[in-house]
Amino acid sequence: MPPRHRSAALGMNAGLSARLSAANLPDEIPRDRLASQGLGAEMAYALIHDHLMLDGNARLNLATFVGTWMEPQARRLMEECADKNIIDKDEYPETAELEERCLRILADLWNAPNPEDALGTSTTGSSEGCMLGGLVLKRRWRDRRRAAGLGSERPNLVMGSNTQVCWHKFCTYFDVEAREVPITPERLQLGAEQAVAACDENTIGVVGILGSTFDGSYEPIEAIHQALDDLQARSGLDIPMHIDAASGGFVAPFNSPGLAWDFRLPRVLSINASGHKYGGVLPGVGWVLWRDGAALPEELRFNVNYLGGEMPTIGMNFSRPGAQVVGQYFNFLQLGHEGYARRMATLEAIACHLADGLAALPALRLASHPLGQLPVFAVELDPSASHWDLFQLSDKLRERGWLVPAYTLPADCQHITVLRFVVRAGFSRDMADQLLEDIERAVEWFESLPSPMPKLPEVTQGFHH
Repeated sequence: MPPRHRSAALGMNAGLSARLSAANLPDEIPRDRLASQGLGAEMAYALIHDHLMLDGNARLNLATFVGTWMEPQARRLMEECADKNIIDKDEYPETAELEERCLRILADLWNAPNPEDALGTSTTGSSEGCMLGGLVLKRRWRDRRRAAGLGSERPNLVMGSNTQVCWHKFCTYFDVEAREVPITPERLQLGAEQAVAACDENTIGVVGILGSTFDGSYEPIEAIHQALDDLQARSGLDIPMHIDAASGGFVAPFNSPGLAWDFRLPRVLSINASGHKYGGVLPGVGWVLWRDGAALPEELRFNVNYLGGEMPTIGMNFSRPGAQVVGQYFNFLQLGHEGYARRMATLEAIACHLADGLAALPALRLASHPLGQLPVFAVELDPSASHWDLFQLSDKLRERGWLVPAYTLPADCQHITVLRFVVRAGFSRDMADQLLEDIERAVEWFESLPSPMPKLPEVTQGFHH
């Protein structure tokens, strides 16, 4: 019988096996169907707890942008709210009030012209926020075209090929052409000139990325905005922007306060961010805001009669946990502006320390640097390292528990392989030093091997910022 169909009590250590036997329970527990009898809460917990011991250590996971640490007081507060459905605002009005406070705080942080007029909602994450932002862009474009007596059959959305997969999903699900501007080894972002060249009368908007998932860098959003101003002056095309600030929305206001990327730019219609990334909340919560009520068509706002009250709702999902929204408000209260600024400065300093330490190794070279960007960076393998690759280094680091992803870049840069490091809350300077030691030791081991190892085609061209 194939392994996946075997009936087995996975993860049972000797202690658990003894307890199962003592409880006179079956030796085998089916994986893919309900057992005839349940195990009971305690045994079920022990079985699953032991099975999950094989997962990686979340604190050593430098692959994910998603938060893996919160203060114990926040965890306790979220556990107290685990049973609250935030869509039920009539039953949980105080949780709903905290959501509104979070939205007003973000509108102020992102420099909305009048924070009281900004509209938004919490979401399950940035992907839902992007879907809503894109949907509003499409609806506004369609309404303008129809009002002018023009066709609305061929909308397109301009973005760089470095965008997150949620934008591909949006274009597929909502029948919008994805106008992807390819990145190049010299330009890993959407450039202003390239963005404008891809626009036409059917463009519903341009997506700017504040913090690329590939290398952590910010796209030149202000320059793209200026280029769109110039395009309107030449052609009359008035094209708005949505800013995907999934990570940077909670970083740039604190480590780059002078950077113009948000509602200070008039074309920025909407912004999304992930509270469960650098907002500091455990997954999953996101946010999306529109600069004012006029930016969000009235027909996309719904008032639902639910459990005895009229509930205004914007999101694509309905039932959602309220605990993460409460966790977000906890962070806003306990950190404040100074606390967030201190946290982002610390993360940036640790990321820079780690990046500079890796750059000192002859076998590696920086593909990007975290100074003034996200506390995220990528490294390439120097061509002189001829008989091993970054995928092998990534696997080697797993032996020590580190999860550091190696991957190739998108279209037109597939020949470039990078190793990416994401520094988040909970990752300390001491942990960075330990990681540096482990990488140095792994590199020395690879370099000492007497014979060539199987590897990917050699990287011949890198990219630098």
